[in-house]
Amino acid sequence: MFTKNKFRNNLFFFYTAVFATVAILILAYLYTREKDYRTSTLNDELLSITRITDNYIKVNGLEYSGEYDRIDSLMTIMPQPNLRITLIDTTGVVLYDSYVHDWTEMENHATRPEILRSREHDFGAVVRRSGTTGEEYYYYARFYNHYFVRAALVYDVTISNFLKARLYFLLIILFCFIIIGVILLLVTNRFGESITRLKDFAVSVSNNQPFKSKFPKNELGIIGSEILEIYNNLLNTKNDLANVKEKLFSHLDALNEGIAFFSSDRTIIFSNEQFQHFVNMITGELTLSHSDILLIPEFIHVNDFLEEALGSLPVKGELPKTEYQIGKNGKYFKVQCVAFNDQSFEIILSDISKAEKNKIIKQQMTSNISHELKTPVASVKGYLETMINEPHMEEKTRKYFLKKALGQTDRLNWLVNDISVLNKIEEAGNTFLPEKIKLRKIVRDVTNNFKSAIEARNMKVVCEIDNKMVIKGNKSLILSVFQNLMENSINYAGENSTITIKSYSSDKRFYYISFSDDGIGIPDQHLPRVFERFYRIDSGRSRKSGGTGLGLAIVKNAILLHKGEIAVRNRAGGGTEFLFSLPRTNPS
Repeated sequence: MFTKNKFRNNLFFFYTAVFATVAILILAYLYTREKDYRTSTLNDELLSITRITDNYIKVNGLEYSGEYDRIDSLMTIMPQPNLRITLIDTTGVVLYDSYVHDWTEMENHATRPEILRSREHDFGAVVRRSGTTGEEYYYYARFYNHYFVRAALVYDVTISNFLKARLYFLLIILFCFIIIGVILLLVTNRFGESITRLKDFAVSVSNNQPFKSKFPKNELGIIGSEILEIYNNLLNTKNDLANVKEKLFSHLDALNEGIAFFSSDRTIIFSNEQFQHFVNMITGELTLSHSDILLIPEFIHVNDFLEEALGSLPVKGELPKTEYQIGKNGKYFKVQCVAFNDQSFEIILSDISKAEKNKIIKQQMTSNISHELKTPVASVKGYLETMINEPHMEEKTRKYFLKKALGQTDRLNWLVNDISVLNKIEEAGNTFLPEKIKLRKIVRDVTNNFKSAIEARNMKVVCEIDNKMVIKGNKSLILSVFQNLMENSINYAGENSTITIKSYSSDKRFYYISFSDDGIGIPDQHLPRVFERFYRIDSGRSRKSGGTGLGLAIVKNAILLHKGEIAVRNRAGGGTEFLFSLPRTNPS
């Protein structure tokens, strides 16, 4: 019924609501009037009592004699059993109270609500709990020339029921509501089925919902059926376009590039989050409005291109476009702009910082590698040329040259291996498979590998790593970290030094490791650069010890690959300390 006759039901409910609103207003008025009448009746009764009390005081001259306790005789003839009379002077001092024998000890009543109201109006009435007796009263106070006469009744069930309005007229209102409701139902039921169907169809159109009901077979029904067919065709087309649009926007939001579409008047139509993020990075502003995007200096080439391209757009063929690169705050972006035939255009921002930085790093690394290769290659070539040019060289000298050449080829091998490890970490870091590794075993293996060098320099290694400490990482890289740090300390800490390896802290994710020695340390000016590729504090000493200048770079990149951090500092008591973190896991 409610589904098929919504129009009729809405009309019925509308008139019912109007009638109900009027009925509620009338009911509220009658209820308020009845309650006000009963309150007024009680106030009139208490007014009479205060007047009687005032007349009694004046007739008996109590105001002059001060014998206010004589009012007790008046209380005996009052018909109300729970009546309380209080006499209060203009300063709030209680002169008499029928409920309290020693009223002189009562507190000042100047701030009682009923007294305050009676000062501003003809009387003051209030329901509250007495601060003296602790009972709840209906107070009525009135000012008579030099004093206030206050009459009060205990606010019990009798008084409460007396003040409540009688609601018998609710039955009359309810009966009228039912009668008029039946009449309204009969009147609204006269509207035809065709009107209801057209109304339902209009609601479906406004809610973008399909309409499945059939129209009756009459002239109005035929018109409705034709409209319904046209609407359904349009709705299907609209839904298909909405799905395509949603897929397109989802694709644009998922792109790494920032994309924005502009109308012919250069106002932005759509932009993904990446575009706004890249613009904020370029400008350094977080609240740049859309209307100001084309005004930033980095887009001056876009504006020049649009001035030229939009003035002579081809009807057919390839769309005009431009692209260039900008660098700002250490970031590099490629800017592309394409103009469309309807004078609109799009701007594409691509973050090419990583590629540009990798390009710069590779250029620097190529230059460094070329420089590093020159010395050993030149040395090997020199030794070999000398031996070729002097075939009668003494055997001892020949062996010396061969030994030197072999040492240079070893250095070349170390250099190539270190470069290979670095490239693998940077370009194929995800190929390193993680596993559970006991850190103490790694330290023990590295110490054993350098045992002869440690003993030759009279050095000592102290390992304070607990045997239960298990990390999650690639074993070869973790081994490389400690091997390079150990080799660095052996080569540069000096003889009689002590190398200490310990875990100084941990949390739910990481162990925090300290690798230190008490050697000569590193000059402060070199500390910020020790992790750079091919950086050497003492290049001659480093080459003499066989270092490639890549060891600490490998250490840093291996730690970063494991989502850790590393720092270096000079110890207060002398020597160098490396602080780094490694991901922890629970041992199996």
